[in-house]
Amino acid sequence: MQKRTLGNTGLQVSALVMGCNVLGWTVTRQKAFDLLDACLDRGLNTFDTADMYSSWAPGNEGGESESIIGQWLRQKGCRDKVIICTKVGMWTKMPGLSAKNIEAAVEQSLQRLGTDYIDIYYAHQEDPQTPQEETLQAFDKLVKAGKVRILGASNHSCEKMRQALEISRSRQLAAYQVIQPLYNLYDRQGFEQELAGFARSQGLGVMNYYSLASGFLSAKYTSLDQIKGKARERTLGKYFTQRGLRILDALQEVSAKTGASGAQIALAWLLQKPAVTAPIVSATSIEQLDDLLGCFKVGLDPDLMQLLDQASQEQ
Repeated sequence: MQKRTLGNTGLQVSALVMGCNVLGWTVTRQKAFDLLDACLDRGLNTFDTADMYSSWAPGNEGGESESIIGQWLRQKGCRDKVIICTKVGMWTKMPGLSAKNIEAAVEQSLQRLGTDYIDIYYAHQEDPQTPQEETLQAFDKLVKAGKVRILGASNHSCEKMRQALEISRSRQLAAYQVIQPLYNLYDRQGFEQELAGFARSQGLGVMNYYSLASGFLSAKYTSLDQIKGKARERTLGKYFTQRGLRILDALQEVSAKTGASGAQIALAWLLQKPAVTAPIVSATSIEQLDDLLGCFKVGLDPDLMQLLDQASQEQ
């Protein structure tokens, strides 16, 4: 698999990142081991998790994903071959970005992951109750102690990022070097309006989440009627707008010309966006993983990129 340099960090990451929110939820422990093995065998060596994953699943309380990754790492003995990204601040058991919470949360994440360092540690969301100076000082201590290699910010506005980078510069603290925004062929404006240009100007790496819009961009469902009354209606229903249907039509048109699946096309579109380093994707089976990895074989020429851009442009 392709490797890409993460912003100005010098770190080489796989061009796709495995989203591990499914581990311990829709993917059992043994199935997870097989899936993670398959990722590594195929060159996908970058894994994204969070302390809160998967607290929303019945019977779970959080920490399950990190624990499974830690068990796999011990069994596989491959810590030096993988890049582990995890997050702090969104879990209801350990909420916020106070120094006290960060110090406690990182120790628990390290314990669950069975490692003495985290490659990329994200502030999972903004914390209006905690001054950014306090958060960044706490993160700086982790970097200086060798417990964290690179700092990242997920779900942060452009204004908050500007403030954070200025604080880090003026106080000589370790700075955020990666962002994790919502970005895909449907959800474009939030990232493209300001963050994309800002990330490029500051040399920030970008690992975007919901790369397939919760599966909508797989184009398996082409009308709201197909999911009406089903569990998927809750997550996919909001995408069946006039613009969403235009996007599905465009995906079908590109599919007819390239032979690629909707998911492969949507990922190929992201991979050609200059601000994006590596999209995050989730797979629940090896077959699904291999289908997603087919995105690297999809050639989107300028005409096809323009077709997708125009269909998905917000009016």
